Amino acid sequence: MKQPNFGSAFDLSTLKKPAHATSSTQPTPGVEATVETLPNELMPLSNTKPVIILCWSERFPESRETLALLAKLNNDDNQSWQLATVEIEKQPQVAQALQTRVVPYAIAIVKEQVMPLFENPYPESQLRLVIDKVLSIAAEQGIGDAPVERTEPEEDEAMEALQSGNLDGAIAAYEKLVARKPNDAMAKNGLAQMQLLKRTHGVDAKSVIENANLHPLDVSAQINCADLEIANGQLEQAFERLLNCVRNLSDEQRKDAKDHLISLFSLVDPADPRLIQARKDLASALF
Repeated sequence: MKQPNFGSAFDLSTLKKPAHATSSTQPTPGVEATVETLPNELMPLSNTKPVIILCWSERFPESRETLALLAKLNNDDNQSWQLATVEIEKQPQVAQALQTRVVPYAIAIVKEQVMPLFENPYPESQLRLVIDKVLSIAAEQGIGDAPVERTEPEEDEAMEALQSGNLDGAIAAYEKLVARKPNDAMAKNGLAQMQLLKRTHGVDAKSVIENANLHPLDVSAQINCADLEIANGQLEQAFERLLNCVRNLSDEQRKDAKDHLISLFSLVDPADPRLIQARKDLASALF
């Protein structure tokens, strides 16, 4: 987006009025962006801290709710970014200059560069992601610090359980996280790590390895040994054990080896060349 242009007034008739609107007596958080303050104060301020401007209206309750959420996040971040507001009825020129079409509508300003953010009401979790992205962009340009990595409450619960030696509790916590966020790769990876830790906890490593070496086509023996090797970073050995079973067994045993091998793949960085090769080897063994 170009620098704001105050050349024309904002036509409020372009916004559809809600059926019912209520006024709020609560003070507006942040600072007001006006024809004077936007170019003379907020633009220069964006060279030292990110500025996020929300265009909103009392006539649209969802935009007021978005403003309240942004105010909460701003407090959570100890005002490391500046929240500014444009109540479109009071500041039509500013709303027009920012190319407001709907409310809520938000933009960010970093080093006097304007970036559109969103023009829909979002829940707090999604707003958090948006704010963190702005802070990361600002940090890359030498303004402020990148956001601290945040953990999910289930992750905290899992770590507490793990510290007390309760592996089942840690697994249960990650299972809750996966149930809540089924498409979250980090949640699935955390669950897989906890499950691997339980499978390898307290086992006699020497006996497991000896048994696997004596019975190279015993799928259970190879799975147990592969788990230990994965836990110790011996990826190639672990993959090859199970690939050998896939190549030389048939029916259900072959499927068990393949399924466990794929589950181990999820514990490894997708860019790891050992994983890339193992995936190719598995495809060759199957087809």
